[in-house]
Amino acid sequence: MRIAVEGCGHGTLHAIYASIKKTCEVQGWSGVDLLIIGGDFQAVRNSYDLNAMSVPAKYRAIGDFHEYYSGARVAPYLTLFVGGNHEASNHLWELYYGGWVAPSIYYLGAANVINFGPLRIAALSGIWAGPDYRQPHSERLPYDFKEVKAVYHQRELDVRKLLQLRTQVDIGISHDWPRKIEWQGDYEQLFRFKPYFQGDAKTGRLGSPAARYVMDRLRPKWWFAAHLHCKFSAIVHHDQETGSKDARSSSLAADALHTMKDMHNTDEINLDSQTGQSPKEEAFLSSANVRNDEEINLDMDDDTPGVSEPVNVESLSSMESQRNHTEMHTVSSNLRAQLPASFARPTAAATAAAPPMSHPAAITNKTTEFLALDKCLPNRKFLQILEVNPISETSTSASTAPYGLAYDKEWLAITRAFSSINPTTSPIPPDAGESHYRSLIEAEASWVEENLVKTGKMAVPANFETTAPVYDPVVGLYPKEHPREYTNPQTVAFCDMLGIENFFDASEVEREERRARAAPPPGGEDDEGRRASGRGSRRGRGSGRGHGGRDGGGRGRGRGGSYR
Repeated sequence: MRIAVEGCGHGTLHAIYASIKKTCEVQGWSGVDLLIIGGDFQAVRNSYDLNAMSVPAKYRAIGDFHEYYSGARVAPYLTLFVGGNHEASNHLWELYYGGWVAPSIYYLGAANVINFGPLRIAALSGIWAGPDYRQPHSERLPYDFKEVKAVYHQRELDVRKLLQLRTQVDIGISHDWPRKIEWQGDYEQLFRFKPYFQGDAKTGRLGSPAARYVMDRLRPKWWFAAHLHCKFSAIVHHDQETGSKDARSSSLAADALHTMKDMHNTDEINLDSQTGQSPKEEAFLSSANVRNDEEINLDMDDDTPGVSEPVNVESLSSMESQRNHTEMHTVSSNLRAQLPASFARPTAAATAAAPPMSHPAAITNKTTEFLALDKCLPNRKFLQILEVNPISETSTSASTAPYGLAYDKEWLAITRAFSSINPTTSPIPPDAGESHYRSLIEAEASWVEENLVKTGKMAVPANFETTAPVYDPVVGLYPKEHPREYTNPQTVAFCDMLGIENFFDASEVEREERRARAAPPPGGEDDEGRRASGRGSRRGRGSGRGHGGRDGGGRGRGRGGSYR
């Protein structure tokens, strides 16, 4: 099977598809069977969706996805993607379990396992943020300035479901890199090219622990990611990493304690821009710590920690410990009592590791090939085409061309087993342990076999429908209204098929009440410019194009190099 893998989409489908076509011509291929995009897809249907996307207003662009959504164009290759941290999050929220965002373009949901021909593909959307990890998916339109970011953070409940898999998958996909993956590739070259990663890597904060848990548990033959805007490959030898049992428990405890102590460190990575030069020029510019002022930096988040250049690890740890101690002890009890429950001090239950998990006998692969790719720009390494052969044996899709998408029997059983937990409300019950879930999943697997497999209902239906209006250029990029919330018919059909409750629904009365209570959306480019022009705490300088580093080290409009 021939597949194409692309890094961050950033709303450039025309260019991505054209690049695949050209690459296939060079290779002598007629095309590919499947395209995988590693996030920041930006399924923006109309201007209102931009008000639900985490990106500075002055950098807004409608992109070209809307042409596929409206039917003006059709994707030439079946396209799968995970969610990143720059998405039309309101659109993807409609499809929590996965679904078509346009004909032949399928969002894999917050977490999923899907079959394409003989391939089993596992997916985890979003990026890591410790304080939100154990929270529910409680964000609802209209999003406020915190929710527009929290909505794309990975959640423990979704990861917990993926960790219940007990059979082999072929491909894993995440937007964020699995934590510490950099040490299993050419990290010296990576730090030369991206010197800003070195501090986070040395303190164990680069990437997502959640993605690492899943990769170490599922051990796919390939794992694809994006987010950090560079090409990087690595080889993971799982016997050396996890031995006979998953190393999840001890690492989970350490990561949970670390991130819950540092409530300001959500590990959202600020990406330095790349130069678009030749490899030798890029290496020189990176080593000289020079930025490309012509590139828009879309990857800063207001709770971004990190450093603008390599740091002394001991000094960083000391500074963080002192800051954490001060911040955690200067909030009065009276003030803390007035805060929402999510601001409460972490309890032992909140930071405790999940119960240990034995390694499933049916997951036999010992080596994972990791590949991260860049975003689609000239002279960037954003695309890879390759031939893949499955190692899994449990796909429910046709094993010969033409291939199609099919639901995964084991994943459907897991989804039903967890269906009593509402992922949108607190509290999310703690992990009850592998043995508890195994008996539930085995019972649900029998249900899936009888009601779906034997009745021929495992194929993913081509049931795309538009929900929001299509793009109208007259509206412009800065509409004064929030996007409306819609119940997606695909989610309704999926929940009906499984006989589970659809938690991603609400009455129109409830939706209108929320809209009425919401503050108006940001005022647009001029307003964004006024906010950035203040002195603030960022050290960006001059009248450049606004891609200051994580500490404002780059250039920005006025003195506000990064956005808040």
